[in-house]
Amino acid sequence: MIELTLPMPPSANVYWRTTVRGSFASTYVSKEAKDYKEKVGWICKAAGIRAPLAGRVRINVALYPARPLDWAKRVKKLGATWDDSVRCIDLDNANKVLLDSLKGIAIVDDGWPVRSLHCDRMEPDEHGARVVLTIEQIAQPVVQGELLGA
Repeated sequence: MIELTLPMPPSANVYWRTTVRGSFASTYVSKEAKDYKEKVGWICKAAGIRAPLAGRVRINVALYPARPLDWAKRVKKLGATWDDSVRCIDLDNANKVLLDSLKGIAIVDDGWPVRSLHCDRMEPDEHGARVVLTIEQIAQPVVQGELLGA
């Protein structure tokens, strides 16, 4: 199992950029996305990851938004749901960039090998904005002999 703490990713809304020249449009990955993938690569390397996990994986993601300076005031005013008032990247926007940044570094691909993806938005705490994720290999299923006519 791999456990990583990563910086908050850029939103998928800024992941792609498009330029238009006359009637020709070109879409490419933004500098922010490339920079984030490079950062993730260095963090993975520092964590001892030398090759992507092969096969099927399960990924759990916990997004921790930055805790605002007025958090105690918000708690008094809003109670247990105070963190609903804290700005945070959308879960689905974060996942696209996170999975793409792990591709070829910690996981082989972000397509078929990712069999389970669970994501939670956490309550902001004193440790700042970050993403805590675990990547776990899933055992390969064994085909039952009788299904193959054996």
